[in-house]
Amino acid sequence: MSDTTPVLEIRGLHKAYGDLEVIKGVDITAHRGDVVSLIGSSGSGKSTLLRCCNLLEDSQQGDILFKGEPITWKGTALNRRPADPKQVLRIRTNLSMVFQQFNLWAHMTILQNVMEAPVTVLGRDKAEAEKSARAYLEQVGIGDKCDVYPAQLSGGQQQRAAIARALCMEPEALLFDEPTSALDPELEQEVVKVIKDLAAEGRTMLIVTHDMKLAADVSDHVVFLHQGLIEEEGTPTEVFDNTTSERLQGFLSATRH
Repeated sequence: MSDTTPVLEIRGLHKAYGDLEVIKGVDITAHRGDVVSLIGSSGSGKSTLLRCCNLLEDSQQGDILFKGEPITWKGTALNRRPADPKQVLRIRTNLSMVFQQFNLWAHMTILQNVMEAPVTVLGRDKAEAEKSARAYLEQVGIGDKCDVYPAQLSGGQQQRAAIARALCMEPEALLFDEPTSALDPELEQEVVKVIKDLAAEGRTMLIVTHDMKLAADVSDHVVFLHQGLIEEEGTPTEVFDNTTSERLQGFLSATRH
C-alpha cells in the first residue's frame, strides 16, 4: 500500500433495516495517521456506520475498501453479504473495535482478555502475546491489573483494558464506538487521555463520540451525520467554530447545555 492509499474508504454507503433507511449514501476516507470523529444525534447512523466498516453489519449498497482492497459481496443488492470469510477475518482483525460496553470476558483475568484474540485468532506465540499484552496494559496505565478480573475494575479501567486488547491485535486502525459514554465524568477523563495519547502516536482512528471536546482536540477531520447523511464535515475549526449549517449549530448548542 502506498502512503496515498487510504487505510479505510467508504463510498456511497447505504444501510437499511427493513423500510428504515439508517445510512443514505455516505463517503468517508481515513488515511494513515488520520483521526476521524463522527458526531451527531442519537439515531443519526454513527454507530451503524462504524459497524458496517468493521463488517459487523451488512450494508445494502456502496463500497468499503481496506487499504485499497474492496470488500467482495454476494447475494442480491437488498440482501448482500461478504463473499469471502477469510477477507472478512483479515479486515476485521485489522480494524480493531472498542465498544461502549467493554465486552470483556468475565471469567478471564485482564491479561488473559488482552492475549486471547492474538493467540486464538492470529495464532501468535503465547509468550510473545503475553509480553505484548503486558506492554499495552502498561501503556494504558493499568499494568498492575494484569491478574485481576474485570468485575474488580472500575468502568474506566475496564475500558482501558478493552483498548489494550484492541491494540494487542496490532491493527491498521482503531474503531471507537462511544468509548466514554458509559462512564462517569471522572472515569471518562482516564479514557480520553489514552485516546489523546494514541492520536499523538499517529494511530489511525475512527471515533464515534458524544464528547465534542474530545472530537475537537484529537481529530484531523470531523463528520456531522444527520438522519443518515453527512450534513457537514471538515477540520475541527471548520466544524466547531465556522459552520454555516443551522442543524449543526443547533446540535452543538444542545450539547453545551
